[in-house]
Amino acid sequence: MSKDDDYDYLFKVVLIGDSGVGKSNLLSRFTRDEFNLESKSTIGVEFATKSITTNGKVIKAQIWDTAGQERYRAITSAYYRGAVGALLVYDISKRVTFENLERWLQELRDHADPNIVIMLVGNKGDLRHLRAVGQDEALAFAEKHGLACIETSALEATNVETAFMRLLSEIYTLMSSRQITDADSFRNAQTAIQVEAVQATPSRGGCCN
Repeated sequence: MSKDDDYDYLFKVVLIGDSGVGKSNLLSRFTRDEFNLESKSTIGVEFATKSITTNGKVIKAQIWDTAGQERYRAITSAYYRGAVGALLVYDISKRVTFENLERWLQELRDHADPNIVIMLVGNKGDLRHLRAVGQDEALAFAEKHGLACIETSALEATNVETAFMRLLSEIYTLMSSRQITDADSFRNAQTAIQVEAVQATPSRGGCCN
């Protein structure tokens, strides 16, 4: 097995939000520690991967950067399938990108797994002097929808790694608890089968005697 394939879990994560909120630079900052001031709007879908370790397990994150433009939304909606995590991104200096979050969240709910882990990300913290969305507003939105919430700056590399690590750790915790539940259900089913077999044995033996 090559080093790139040496992982315990593979998690698909999508970045969603309006065009220009900095999704591509969040992706490049986290996966390659790069920032490109001249980055152009994503057309369709791009993705990158990065492996992290949590609780002794290697998690490979496959992060998809979905285009924010209206005309590409029909293309990108198919890529929500199979995603276990999402960063819902807005630009703290552009009010409209925050106002559109409800629509993006609804689209995510329509296309993604109902148990998907979602984190609200207010990006471009370096433009705090141009802030158009208050932290209290973002927190209220996050609480209303049951989301984690964080502000980042891909330019300054502030909280970018923290945002992804928190998201991936929460996904891992959720997956681990599901596996335990599934294993318990399997064991309970086995026990029921064994008990049933033991109860049936004496009567069968009686007939033979």
